[in-house]
Amino acid sequence: MITLERIVRELRDYDGEEIKIMEVCGTHTSSIFKNGIRSLISPKIRLISGPGCPVCVTPSVYVDKLVDIAGQEGHCVLTFGDMMKVKGSRMSLTEAVAAGARVRVLYSPLDAVKIALEDKNTQYVFAAVGFETTTPVYGVLLDEITKREIHNLKLLTSLKIMVPALSYVCENEKNIDAFLAPGHVSVIIGCGVYKELAQKYKKPFVVAGFEGEHILAALYEILCQVKNGRHEMKNLYPNAVTEKGNLTAQSVIQKYFELKDDFWRGIGTIEKSALKLKPEYSKFDAGSSFDEFEEKIPAGCRCRDVILGRINPPECPLFSGACTPLNAVGPCMVSTEGVCGIWYKNRGGKG
Repeated sequence: MITLERIVRELRDYDGEEIKIMEVCGTHTSSIFKNGIRSLISPKIRLISGPGCPVCVTPSVYVDKLVDIAGQEGHCVLTFGDMMKVKGSRMSLTEAVAAGARVRVLYSPLDAVKIALEDKNTQYVFAAVGFETTTPVYGVLLDEITKREIHNLKLLTSLKIMVPALSYVCENEKNIDAFLAPGHVSVIIGCGVYKELAQKYKKPFVVAGFEGEHILAALYEILCQVKNGRHEMKNLYPNAVTEKGNLTAQSVIQKYFELKDDFWRGIGTIEKSALKLKPEYSKFDAGSSFDEFEEKIPAGCRCRDVILGRINPPECPLFSGACTPLNAVGPCMVSTEGVCGIWYKNRGGKG
C-alpha cells in the first residue's frame, strides 16, 4: 500500500541521478513553499519554475500601448492590479497614473460593463492578459458588450496558450526531466493534450492539485516513472481535470479567438501560442497586433533564465537587492504568480 509516509520517505531517500522537474503554475510554486516541499525531498530532486505567469511573459510593447492609451484624452485603461507595476520600455501604469493618465483597477472583467455603461463619454480599454484559464471570461465579456451594444469598451489582448510554450521549453531546454503540469489551465484544456508532449519528448507530464500531499504524490509519480524509464501523462487531479477539459469554456474561446504567433517576454516569438480576436470581432480590438518587438532586458536582469527554468530567482544578481516587489526591475517580481515575487515573499527577501 502506498501511503503518504512511504511517498515522503522515498522522495527523501532518493540518491540517484539528479531529476529536474519544472512546475509551470505559480500556484504550485506558492504551494511548494507553503508546504515546505523542498525540505521533504532529496536534494537530487530539483524543483524549478517555468513560464506559467501570464503577466511575466507579457512584452513591454504591450505595456507601452496601455500607457499610451491611458494618456489619451477621453480614454481610460481597465486592468487587474498585478499589471500596474509591470514596466514597459518607458514606464509602468503606476508611473503613468502619477503623470496624469487614467487607469482603474478592477477585480472582474465583467465590472467593465457597468463602468462603460455609466460613462459613455469615455473610451474604456480592458487589459486582457492571461492564459486559457481567464480567456473564457473575456469571451463572456464580449457576449455582454455585444448584447448590450456597448460601443465604448474594447480589449487590448495579450492572451497566451500553454502547450506551445511547453513544447518550446522541451525543444530548447534539454536538461528538464519532467513537468508538473499546470492545474488551473488543465481544468480548461484537459489533460489529454499532455499525452502527445509526453510521448514526443519522452518526459513525464503529471497533473496535480495544489495541496501539499497532491504535489508530493505527483513528485512520487514522476520519480517512479523516471526510475523505470517511463514517460507518460498522469492525471492526479481527476476531481477537477478531465481528459477533454471544459468544453463550454473551450467553445467560448473558439467563438471569439483564433491562434496566432506571439512574442513572449524573456523567450521570444512562439508559433501559434496566442489567442487573438477573430477578424469579425476586430471592432472590439484596441490594437493588439504589434509589428515589431524589441525587448530591452535591464542590465543584470535574468528573468529570461528564470522563466526558462535555467536558474532559481536567488541566482539573479538583482534579486532582493536592486529588484524587489516595491521596485521591480523584471516582470517576474511583479505578479502574485511571478516566481521571483513568490521566492521573495516566502524567503523573507533573502537570496
